[in-house]
Amino acid sequence: MATRHTRIVERALTRLKLRQLRLLVAVGQHGSIQNAAQDLSISQPAATKMIQDLEYDFEVKLFDRTNRGVVPTVFGESLIRHGKLIFAQVSNAAQELDDLNEGNSGRVVVGTLLAASPSLLPIAVERLLRDRPKVAIKVVEGTNEVLMPALLSGEIDMVVGRLPSHRHRENITQEKFFDERVLAVVGPQHPLAGQANITFEKLKPFGWILPPVETTLRRQTDQFFVRQGQYMPPSAIESVSYLANRSLLRSHDFIGIMPAHVAALDIQNGLLAQIDWVTPFGAGPVGVSHRGASSLSPAGGTFLEALRAAAADFDGRTL
Repeated sequence: MATRHTRIVERALTRLKLRQLRLLVAVGQHGSIQNAAQDLSISQPAATKMIQDLEYDFEVKLFDRTNRGVVPTVFGESLIRHGKLIFAQVSNAAQELDDLNEGNSGRVVVGTLLAASPSLLPIAVERLLRDRPKVAIKVVEGTNEVLMPALLSGEIDMVVGRLPSHRHRENITQEKFFDERVLAVVGPQHPLAGQANITFEKLKPFGWILPPVETTLRRQTDQFFVRQGQYMPPSAIESVSYLANRSLLRSHDFIGIMPAHVAALDIQNGLLAQIDWVTPFGAGPVGVSHRGASSLSPAGGTFLEALRAAAADFDGRTL
């Protein structure tokens, strides 16, 4: 006797159409079967029948009706997520075939966080291009809040940088490369540049450049400020752009919080200065996140190996 899982898989393999999944995703986006039907140029009765067929085939209720339209159930949200992944894989396949047709040996889309962008990632890219010079590489910069959903939906092959500690870990494989600490940095003109034995009391009068509120480092920074008598900076700028942050630090007496190796080269060249203050928060693991080795294309697998080799060469002991 066939199990429920076997029945559903058999129906999906014989009856499921990509157009149904397109409609499912569109209904989730619009919150309306009527608007989704218009978007896909099909009639509302036909769209309703397609959703009903999906519910019959998967034996679950996909949407709840409200006075504002329709809302995905937990089953609907799950199937929508898988539908987006299927379409992303189809898009990736088409892109890879196009790259191969144009003479490129595959394609890799990499998400990067600040902790990886200035050193680890470029070293890995250099290694990959040395072995596979025709690989097409796309780099997308952002925070975990933006990059991890794109990773889960298949838009990104992997994310390199600070590993998320709590959120975004479901269905994701994480590989730690090294632990990293953060530094408090300023421009060379800052009154505290070059001073020894700085205490937090000396930092209080100055403005700060802080990471976005959705990041782990920002939460740790805010918690530290609270423990310092509910300290609030006299001014604060929230930015994830390293170039903008460096420019602001050099032109204003702000204090910035950065991963150690991100700022290392600019400190060495005199563009920034490290404050002689041990930052009591922010240490964390840097590595790569992906959906599992089996989800990676040959080019993606090669890039993962290049990242591992780059991390092994990277002198994490100095971070």
